[in-house]
Amino acid sequence: MSQDDQIYSQMFSALLEQRLTPGTKLSEDVLGEIFGVSRTVVRKVLQRLAHEKVVCILPNRGAFVAEPTPEEARDVLEARRVVEAGIMRNVVKHCSQTDIRRLEAMLKEEEASIEKGEHSTWVSLSGDFHMALAAISGNKSLEDFLRELVSRTSLIHVQYQSKKIGTQNCSCEEHADIIDAIRDADEGRAVSLMLSHLDAIEETLNLDGDKPESDLYAIFGGSK
Repeated sequence: MSQDDQIYSQMFSALLEQRLTPGTKLSEDVLGEIFGVSRTVVRKVLQRLAHEKVVCILPNRGAFVAEPTPEEARDVLEARRVVEAGIMRNVVKHCSQTDIRRLEAMLKEEEASIEKGEHSTWVSLSGDFHMALAAISGNKSLEDFLRELVSRTSLIHVQYQSKKIGTQNCSCEEHADIIDAIRDADEGRAVSLMLSHLDAIEETLNLDGDKPESDLYAIFGGSK
């Protein structure tokens, strides 16, 4: 993995795990110091993240973690419904027993992270579950679309999550139901369950939520 890819991967993971919050300024100087690279390398990574719509680069101001508006939040989740419905149809057609076992193992990891109270780990694993389904579907374009949407959903969660009690457990139960539908090769139920799951995600959002702040040194300081 190249130096650029390593930095990109760490920053993407921080977004996915909700450690980098919307509106955080991504100083090229600070990130260069943290990762021990030039501003040119940092700029290249930030441009890549901007292409995926999780970072905004503003003229004469620099780069910031994107701050989705309520309208953008709704649009992203609507796009996920369209993309993931298509993914589920393909998953039911192509999923093997090996794939089923992998999904079940991922679900156990999610449940374990909840039991340990590791929220950021659970967030990352939950996103990984959806990305694993996309990979199983065999459609690389849908997988690429979903990767962007999942990372943008993480920002939306940070900005608008209402922190409803039991959200994590419900999400795991919904993932388990989706696996059951795939195992039964029930395409209609698998699609319906995924759409209901995404509806439930939207229902946890509070569009008047407060925005926390991030400390780049605290997040990436031990990366070198």
